[in-house]
Amino acid sequence: MTTIRIGTFNCENLFARYKFNKTIDPQKAVIDGWRADQRHFDISDATSKKLTAQAILALDADVLALQEVENLDTLKRFRDLYLGGRKAYPYVASIDGNDPRLIDVAVLSRYPLVNINTHQHLRVPAWQSFLFSRDCLEVDVQLSSQRLTLYVNHLKSMMDRQNPCEGRKRTRARREKQAATVKKIVTQRFGEHAGQHPFIVLGDLNDYLDTDAQGKTGIAALVQWDQVANVVERLPKDEQWTQFFKGNKTCQLPPAYRQLDYLLLSKSLADTNAKAPAIERRGMPKRADRYKGPRFPGVGLDRPKASDHCPVVMDLTI
Repeated sequence: MTTIRIGTFNCENLFARYKFNKTIDPQKAVIDGWRADQRHFDISDATSKKLTAQAILALDADVLALQEVENLDTLKRFRDLYLGGRKAYPYVASIDGNDPRLIDVAVLSRYPLVNINTHQHLRVPAWQSFLFSRDCLEVDVQLSSQRLTLYVNHLKSMMDRQNPCEGRKRTRARREKQAATVKKIVTQRFGEHAGQHPFIVLGDLNDYLDTDAQGKTGIAALVQWDQVANVVERLPKDEQWTQFFKGNKTCQLPPAYRQLDYLLLSKSLADTNAKAPAIERRGMPKRADRYKGPRFPGVGLDRPKASDHCPVVMDLTI
C-alpha cells in the first residue's frame, strides 16, 4: 500500500502575463514578431503568484489537480520559480482545452503520470459547441504497484454576462450535461460498479448542492452518484465552503460561502480512507471574514490573494 496526499486547487488565472520593463522598447524586445527575450520582461502581479505558491507549498500534496492554468509552459515556469523546480514536482500534465480565456486544467505530481487522456474534443451538436468548458482531463498516476486514476474538471461557470442575476439558472443545463458525461466517461472505463476501482473525480465543479432562489443544482448526478463519495461532507457543515461569493446588490444576491471544489473518491477509496480532507484558507482575501484564522503575510481585503478558491487536500492509503 502507498500513502499519498491528493489535492485540488483553482488557482485563479495562473497566467504568464508578462509586462515590459519600463526601460524597454516593446518593439525592440520582440524578435521576428514571435520570440520574446525574457530578460526584457517582469512577471505581472508577482505578489499574487507568490501567495498562490505559498498555498500550494502549504498543502504539500504529492499530486495536485489545478484549474485556471494558462498552459503547460506557464505551469512549468511557475513551478520552477516558486515551487522548487523539477525536483519538487517532476511530472506535470496539461492539454489545451476550450476556454476562450485560455485557462486549462492541469496536474502537478511527484509520482509518474503514465496515461493522459483528453476529452476536450467532445461536442454537443444541438449547442453547436464543445461540451466541456475546459476539459475532463483523465490522468493515471503510477504508485508503487497500482494506478490511481484522476478525472480533473472545471465545469461551466455560474456567471452569465447577458443576465448576471440568473446566472446559475441560465448555465445549469451545461453543467448537468457535463456532470452526466463525466459519470459516463468513468463508467465506460470501469463499468457500472466503477466504485470498486481506485479513481477520484476532482476539481472546480462550479456549483453547490443546495436549492435556492435560482433553483436546483446542476451537478447532483455526479456528486450524489452512488459510486463516489463527496468527502468534504465529512467536515462540519459550516466548514465545507471552498469559495466566498461577495454577493450582488443589484441582483439582490446575498454574500455566500459555498462548496464549489470537490474530491469525489470512488467508493472503495472512500471506504478505506475514513478521515476528512483539509481545506487551506490562509490565502483567502480578508473580505471572506467567516474565516477567523491567520492569513499568509501580504493578503489584502480583496487582493492580493492566493485565489478566490480554497485548495482541498486529503491523505489517502491506496
